[in-house]
Amino acid sequence: MAFEGLTERLQGALSKLRRKGKVTEADVNQAMREIRLALLEADVNFKVVKDFIKVVKEKAIGTEVLESLSPAQQIVKIVDEELTKMMGETAVPLNKSPKIPTIIMMVGLQGAGKTTTAGKLATYLIKNEKARPLMIAADIYRPAAIDQLKTVGEQVGAPVFEMGTDVNPVEIVRQGLAQAALQKNDYVLIDTAGRLQIDEALMQELADINDLAHPNEILLTVDAMTGQAAVDVAEGFNSRLDITGVVLTKLDGDTRGGAALSIRAVTGKPIKFTGQGEKLNQLDVFYPDRMSSRILGMGDMLSLIEKAQEDYDEQKAVDMAEKIKENSFDFNDFLDQMDQLQNMGPLEDIMKMIPGMANNPQLKNIKMDPKDMTHMKAIVQSMTPQERENPDLLNPSRRRRLAAGAGRPIVEVNRMIKQFNQSKKMMNQMSKGNFNGMEGLMGNGIKGKMGKMAMNSMMKKQKKNKKKRLKNARRFKS
Repeated sequence: MAFEGLTERLQGALSKLRRKGKVTEADVNQAMREIRLALLEADVNFKVVKDFIKVVKEKAIGTEVLESLSPAQQIVKIVDEELTKMMGETAVPLNKSPKIPTIIMMVGLQGAGKTTTAGKLATYLIKNEKARPLMIAADIYRPAAIDQLKTVGEQVGAPVFEMGTDVNPVEIVRQGLAQAALQKNDYVLIDTAGRLQIDEALMQELADINDLAHPNEILLTVDAMTGQAAVDVAEGFNSRLDITGVVLTKLDGDTRGGAALSIRAVTGKPIKFTGQGEKLNQLDVFYPDRMSSRILGMGDMLSLIEKAQEDYDEQKAVDMAEKIKENSFDFNDFLDQMDQLQNMGPLEDIMKMIPGMANNPQLKNIKMDPKDMTHMKAIVQSMTPQERENPDLLNPSRRRRLAAGAGRPIVEVNRMIKQFNQSKKMMNQMSKGNFNGMEGLMGNGIKGKMGKMAMNSMMKKQKKNKKKRLKNARRFKS
């Protein structure tokens, strides 16, 4: 996941302030120096860092902050607010045409993931808006680009208009738009050509397509792993095409993340989506406030809830809640939970969305091998129906049989059963409103204070932005 290095450095700088009962101007200056270095190491644009530090420092050394009851919390709040502003404050929806089709022109350099992103966007529109998009294959230069787009189109259920590699891209777009008008497609996604670097021939071709299609959106796809270079690419495309937004790809593979913090501030153009992973459903709306919370290790409960809602059947959720309440949660339910978790993505990424978890030294470096989940499922699948429904039957001889049936060591079987029992107990306590013992998970070993602060800060910020989110949600659906 992106920002791991930045999160660790920022947390280190801010935790020093938290350990002090009284914060002085000298303490703030030291923290600002460390935050400046953390941002520069994350490849954030130098001017952006300079302006950010200046604003945060001015606000942090104010009398009302330094003399407050919890100055460290106030400073974290300021850093959180300014990070959010740097990235654009609120999510920006797609520009839509008042009449169909809405035309989206995908641009970017080769290797940034433009064609895959076009497929992800088509998937997003089909799923969230019940849309009927048409994709136009206007990249006639890259080997197999048309075949790749056709393959993606088949996977997502979106038709692809193509005329081979011997026709001028502008003519392909012209005829593709005519086809969309006949078919009454509500979206058109134009997959344009890229280059290894920006050149005049590329920009002129894109300008000609722009003049013909008059797109509602010109979305620039940039690779987050290129760091500051991504900002330079964004500036280059924006100066010629006046892009309307950015899609940041490969955010899961970058530990610096400077591009996400710099692009909006440098170009003035919003990041509209982020792509993580290769699957065509792995495209997320970019929420600056949520990203700021994650960078500061305060979690992202809204995104976690949305992921769960996407991947979880509502009736199953009701049934599961009832089972937990009645303390009748069994290994069949445990198996179902593992399937749902796998659908939501890597466990370490899910954990980091829970407030306080990213700050826990025992959890921050957790890396769960997907094979571990497969092994656990194999153990459960080796149980008889009676054993799954009644875990108390699992005596030592039965456990040895499970180990042999799953091909796993007996210690692994014992550990898995112990984890199941602990999970069952914890969920039962939570269902009754008993959170004793949970505080320890919500901090960095300092009696959960850090986690409580994270939760309070997150809740205040979410309450503040609730109206904005609801408004944006209505715009996305309209």
